[in-house]
Amino acid sequence: MRLSLLKNKLMISKKRLAKNNEAKMVIHNALPRKEYERIFMCNTAKEIWKTLLITHQDSSQVKDNKIDLLVQQYEQFVISEDESIDSAFARFNTIITSLKALDEGYSSKNYVRKFLRALHPKWRAKVTVIEESKDLTSLSLDELIGNLKVHEMIIKKDSEIVKAKVERKSIALKAKKESSDEECLTSGSEDEEYAMAIRTKELLSEALGAIAVKKMMKRSKMKRVL
Repeated sequence: MRLSLLKNKLMISKKRLAKNNEAKMVIHNALPRKEYERIFMCNTAKEIWKTLLITHQDSSQVKDNKIDLLVQQYEQFVISEDESIDSAFARFNTIITSLKALDEGYSSKNYVRKFLRALHPKWRAKVTVIEESKDLTSLSLDELIGNLKVHEMIIKKDSEIVKAKVERKSIALKAKKESSDEECLTSGSEDEEYAMAIRTKELLSEALGAIAVKKMMKRSKMKRVL
């Protein structure tokens, strides 16, 4: 009796082992190599299933956290005053590409409107022109970026022209000031020389007058002696 029960248990164990091995084989064949590396140490199909369930539950949570972070970055995206369109688009594209990779994203129309809203207030006039002249529902993000880059080049060129004019004016004013300073210096020197000449003349006249007085006094004395 005991031997019969033992044989039955052994048969059941063998069947369970066979089914477990068969289930493991099916799972192994169905999994990509990356997943297989996670479960190859598991002994039973049940352990494999539990490991995969925990792993993918964690992965799902990580994915949701990444999406939340990227959505926050997207909503808070702004472009600074001195940032170029190329630089701003590179940052923006990184965010939307990452969202797409996680099966999350917005419509092309939303991308266009978001980028326009993110521009610095100095672009307000250009944004108004685009909104009035373009159909934002059909305008692609690439077309918008191209339009903004052309405007950016025009602004840069105009700024360089204005800067050059200011520099030329500054140089002219500086040259005029230096010329005026030289004239003042020359005029001052001439005035000083003239004053010295007048003073020398006065001193000479005083000296000659004194000599003449002495001569007259000497003549007068001689007359008295005679």
